[in-house]
Amino acid sequence: MCTNYRPTARDLLADLFQLSLFEGDAWPEETWKDYQAPIIRYNAQGQLACTTASYGLVPRRRIPPGVKPWDTMNARSETVAQLRSYARCWREGQLCLVPMTGFFEPNYEAGVAQRWQIGRADGAPFAVAGIWREWPGENGPEYSFTQLTINADDHPLMRRFHKPGDEKRSLIVIAADEYDDWLRCRDPERARSYFQAFPPELMQAWFDPPPPRQKKSAPQPVPDTRQFDLF
Repeated sequence: MCTNYRPTARDLLADLFQLSLFEGDAWPEETWKDYQAPIIRYNAQGQLACTTASYGLVPRRRIPPGVKPWDTMNARSETVAQLRSYARCWREGQLCLVPMTGFFEPNYEAGVAQRWQIGRADGAPFAVAGIWREWPGENGPEYSFTQLTINADDHPLMRRFHKPGDEKRSLIVIAADEYDDWLRCRDPERARSYFQAFPPELMQAWFDPPPPRQKKSAPQPVPDTRQFDLF
């Protein structure tokens, strides 16, 4: 499933969501596991805010020593209410929007895996459904998030991605006129009504290889050996 995408730039977010509140630091142009990226949510004060959060609901540095790491960048809609990594956040209605201009998936139509980007046909930024979590930090609360996914075996565009024979999955694009309803929803069953496939005619996909590798590797997340309640 999606493990790499392009977050929307700060100035565009301010216009799209009429935002004046930004919580956290800047973010890179592309997001990967444990990178910082923006999410849109209602904070504890009831304010609509852009919050910088770590990609993956349980960041790697929050996993105690001796526990085998696992990925939490994507939560399956079918099991989000059952799996311990996600269930509490889902049950408590900690819903967010993950804003982006495009996300990447592997395409095997050429016989080998090639990175393709998927976005809106009109090139406009969009937002997908997610859930967020708060963690204690040395300088105040820190945040993480995951994206929700649905089956896409029958989707004319999204079924083109991932290994042949594997189940096809898709992020859940939330319509712009439903942004606020999604963010305010606190009923898990009602939230499922938003789990709809985005119309393929409103999407586009194209070959977009990754940039050449840098000689100097990017800094790795700093391990945090403190014990935390993972669930």
